Amino acid sequence: MPNYRKTKEAVARLTPEQYRVTQQNGTEAPGTGELLHNHEPGIYVDIVSGEPLFASTDKFDSGTGWPSFVRPLEKANVTEHTDTSYGMTRVEVRSANADSHLGHLFDDGPGPTGLRYCINSASLRFIPVAKLEEAGYGQYKALFEKAKPAR
Repeated sequence: MPNYRKTKEAVARLTPEQYRVTQQNGTEAPGTGELLHNHEPGIYVDIVSGEPLFASTDKFDSGTGWPSFVRPLEKANVTEHTDTSYGMTRVEVRSANADSHLGHLFDDGPGPTGLRYCINSASLRFIPVAKLEEAGYGQYKALFEKAKPAR
């Protein structure tokens, strides 16, 4: 397994919005994230470290204005923390290796988990299925292969 980590170089490449969201615990304005309406098959990785976080197969339209997922692609790559900012208690979601702020977790999602990982587009990089192999994520191609009909 690759060593996904936060480096000074990776942080230096972030746009101001990506930096604000991932390094300063920011939230992008609802409906503004470039990945909100992405319906292409593939995976979403941490913008800083590249660690695999979510799959398009678990993405759904929550109507909230942020990309939403029912579960992480790799549970070990996502950590949960209590967030008491803004006078409310929520569950903050961060990447495990880079410690990037991703978004928040809510218990109002659809089945099968009932969870909604509400994630900022600015914290993610999308890898389409056609580029998984060349980007070093070939092990996830099987998620997108159609079941072969029985003979």
